[in-house]
Amino acid sequence: MTRVKRGVTASKRRKKLLKYTKGFRYGRKTKYRLAKEALLHAWTHAFRDRRLKKRNMRRLWQVKINAAVRKYELSYSKFIKALKDRKIGLDRKILAELAEKQPAVFKKIIEKIK
Repeated sequence: MTRVKRGVTASKRRKKLLKYTKGFRYGRKTKYRLAKEALLHAWTHAFRDRRLKKRNMRRLWQVKINAAVRKYELSYSKFIKALKDRKIGLDRKILAELAEKQPAVFKKIIEKIK
């Protein structure tokens, strides 16, 4: 049987892993064992936080809509209920953007539901 030298494959695997740790601090970007451990945590947090980001954005939109609606003596929950009753199908992202950047358009929406 011929002799197999494994250096190339192992180096390639380690180099590939170290490529992902670019920008990490201290030994976590250069030392294989530390980099591997750091990536296990980093990828776990990245997976979790992609879902958390969606939740946080929705909460932010709710706060923005509530702040805009309070000027017209409405609460967020009553505003959303009125939208659903009138079958106005705007989502919270669009409503928050309108409230922030185009208050005139937002005012028309409020007038429509009152």
